[in-house]
Amino acid sequence: MIEVRAATPADAAALAELRWEFRAGRDEPVESHDAFVDRCGQWVRRELTAGDPWRALVAVDRDRHDRPIVGQVWLHLIRKVPNPVGDRERHLYLSNLYVQPASRGGAGTILLRQAIEWARGNGVDRIVLWPSNRSVSLYLRHGFSREGEVMELIC
Repeated sequence: MIEVRAATPADAAALAELRWEFRAGRDEPVESHDAFVDRCGQWVRRELTAGDPWRALVAVDRDRHDRPIVGQVWLHLIRKVPNPVGDRERHLYLSNLYVQPASRGGAGTILLRQAIEWARGNGVDRIVLWPSNRSVSLYLRHGFSREGEVMELIC
Protein backbone atom coordinates (compact mmCIF):
# COMPACT_ATOMS: atom_id res chain seq x y z
CA MET A 1 0.00 0.00 0.00
CA ILE A 2 1.44 3.35 -1.10
CA GLU A 3 0.93 6.44 1.02
CA VAL A 4 2.04 9.95 0.12
CA ARG A 5 3.24 12.45 2.69
CA ALA A 6 5.31 15.60 2.85
CA ALA A 7 9.02 14.91 2.96
CA THR A 8 10.96 15.96 6.07
CA PRO A 9 14.66 16.67 6.65
CA ALA A 10 14.89 13.20 8.22
CA ASP A 11 14.19 11.75 4.74
CA ALA A 12 17.29 13.37 3.22
CA ALA A 13 19.39 10.21 2.83
CA ALA A 14 16.56 8.29 1.17
CA LEU A 15 15.76 11.18 -1.17
CA ALA A 16 19.41 11.58 -2.14
CA GLU A 17 19.55 7.86 -2.98
CA LEU A 18 16.42 8.16 -5.13
CA ARG A 19 17.90 11.15 -6.92
CA TRP A 20 21.04 9.12 -7.65
CA GLU A 21 18.95 6.23 -9.01
CA PHE A 22 16.90 8.58 -11.17
CA ARG A 23 19.77 10.52 -12.73
CA ALA A 24 22.59 7.95 -12.77
CA GLY A 25 20.13 5.53 -14.37
CA ARG A 26 19.70 7.91 -17.33
CA ASP A 27 23.15 9.43 -17.82
CA GLU A 28 26.74 8.55 -16.95
CA PRO A 29 27.61 10.12 -13.56
CA VAL A 30 30.61 12.44 -13.29
CA GLU A 31 30.63 12.14 -9.50
CA SER A 32 30.97 9.08 -7.28
CA HIS A 33 27.86 7.65 -5.67
CA ASP A 34 29.00 8.45 -2.11
CA ALA A 35 30.10 12.00 -2.91
CA PHE A 36 26.85 12.74 -4.71
CA VAL A 37 24.60 11.22 -2.04
CA ASP A 38 26.41 13.19 0.65
CA ARG A 39 26.20 16.46 -1.30
CA CYS A 40 22.59 15.91 -2.33
CA GLY A 41 21.59 14.84 1.19
CA GLN A 42 22.96 18.09 2.58
CA TRP A 43 21.00 20.06 -0.03
CA VAL A 44 17.80 18.11 0.72
CA ARG A 45 18.12 18.73 4.49
CA ARG A 46 18.74 22.44 3.94
CA GLU A 47 15.84 22.90 1.51
CA LEU A 48 13.33 20.86 3.50
CA THR A 49 14.31 22.64 6.70
CA ALA A 50 13.68 25.99 5.00
CA GLY A 51 10.38 24.69 3.57
CA ASP A 52 10.26 27.35 0.89
CA PRO A 53 10.58 27.63 -2.06
CA TRP A 54 11.38 23.88 -2.37
CA ARG A 55 9.26 21.12 -0.86
CA ALA A 56 8.90 17.44 -1.67
CA LEU A 57 6.34 14.68 -1.44
CA VAL A 58 7.35 11.07 -0.90
CA ALA A 59 5.66 7.78 -1.76
CA VAL A 60 5.97 5.37 1.15
CA ASP A 61 5.42 1.63 0.89
CA ARG A 62 4.69 0.46 4.44
CA ASP A 63 5.29 -3.16 3.38
CA ARG A 64 8.95 -2.38 2.59
CA HIS A 65 10.78 -2.20 5.87
CA ASP A 66 14.29 -1.93 4.39
CA ARG A 67 13.66 1.21 2.28
CA PRO A 68 10.04 2.33 2.66
CA ILE A 69 10.42 5.56 0.62
CA VAL A 70 10.01 4.37 -2.97
CA GLY A 71 9.29 7.61 -4.81
CA GLN A 72 9.46 11.37 -4.71
CA VAL A 73 8.42 14.55 -6.45
CA TRP A 74 9.88 17.99 -5.86
CA LEU A 75 7.90 21.24 -6.00
CA HIS A 76 9.42 24.69 -6.34
CA LEU A 77 7.06 27.60 -5.77
CA ILE A 78 7.78 30.56 -8.03
CA ARG A 79 6.31 33.87 -6.96
CA LYS A 80 5.54 36.19 -9.86
CA VAL A 81 5.89 39.93 -9.89
CA PRO A 82 2.69 41.45 -8.41
CA ASN A 83 0.09 42.60 -10.91
CA PRO A 84 -3.07 44.68 -10.58
CA VAL A 85 -5.36 42.63 -12.86
CA GLY A 86 -6.31 39.76 -10.58
CA ASP A 87 -4.09 37.08 -12.11
CA ARG A 88 -2.73 34.57 -9.65
CA GLU A 89 0.83 35.35 -8.76
CA ARG A 90 2.29 31.86 -8.37
CA HIS A 91 3.73 29.23 -10.66
CA LEU A 92 5.00 25.81 -9.63
CA TYR A 93 8.00 24.05 -11.11
CA LEU A 94 7.55 20.28 -10.74
CA SER A 95 10.76 18.25 -10.81
CA ASN A 96 12.22 14.82 -10.17
CA LEU A 97 9.04 12.75 -10.19
CA TYR A 98 10.61 9.33 -9.74
CA VAL A 99 9.45 5.95 -8.45
CA GLN A 100 11.70 2.93 -8.11
CA PRO A 101 10.97 0.41 -10.88
CA ALA A 102 9.80 -2.31 -8.47
CA SER A 103 7.15 0.06 -7.06
CA ARG A 104 5.76 1.44 -10.30
CA GLY A 105 2.20 0.86 -11.32
CA GLY A 106 0.38 3.71 -9.62
CA ALA A 107 2.77 5.40 -7.18
CA GLY A 108 3.80 8.03 -9.75
CA THR A 109 0.16 8.83 -10.45
CA ILE A 110 -0.52 9.20 -6.73
CA LEU A 111 2.46 11.55 -6.31
CA LEU A 112 1.43 13.63 -9.31
CA ARG A 113 -2.18 13.93 -8.14
CA GLN A 114 -1.02 15.06 -4.69
CA ALA A 115 1.30 17.64 -6.27
CA ILE A 116 -1.55 19.00 -8.41
CA GLU A 117 -3.84 19.13 -5.37
CA TRP A 118 -1.17 21.00 -3.42
CA ALA A 119 -0.78 23.51 -6.26
CA ARG A 120 -4.51 24.13 -6.56
CA GLY A 121 -4.86 24.48 -2.80
CA ASN A 122 -2.07 27.03 -2.66
CA GLY A 123 -3.15 29.48 -5.34
CA VAL A 124 -0.84 28.27 -8.11
CA ASP A 125 -2.00 29.31 -11.58
CA ARG A 126 0.14 26.86 -13.57
CA ILE A 127 2.54 23.99 -13.15
CA VAL A 128 5.51 23.72 -15.50
CA LEU A 129 7.96 20.87 -15.99
CA TRP A 130 10.46 19.31 -18.36
CA PRO A 131 9.43 15.65 -18.78
CA SER A 132 11.51 12.62 -19.59
CA ASN A 133 10.42 10.81 -22.75
CA ARG A 134 8.97 8.03 -20.60
CA SER A 135 6.84 10.39 -18.46
CA VAL A 136 5.12 12.43 -21.19
CA SER A 137 2.09 10.12 -21.36
CA LEU A 138 1.58 10.34 -17.57
CA TYR A 139 1.44 14.12 -17.70
CA LEU A 140 -0.83 14.16 -20.75
CA ARG A 141 -3.28 11.86 -18.92
CA HIS A 142 -3.46 14.44 -16.13
CA GLY A 143 -4.28 17.40 -18.35
CA PHE A 144 -0.84 18.82 -19.09
CA SER A 145 -0.18 20.28 -22.51
CA ARG A 146 3.13 20.20 -24.31
CA GLU A 147 4.91 22.97 -26.17
CA GLY A 148 8.35 21.89 -27.30
CA GLU A 149 10.26 20.41 -24.37
CA VAL A 150 8.09 22.05 -21.71
CA MET A 151 4.77 20.80 -20.36
CA GLU A 152 2.30 22.85 -18.35
CA LEU A 153 -0.98 22.49 -16.53
CA ILE A 154 -3.16 25.50 -15.94
CA CYS A 155 -4.68 25.11 -12.50
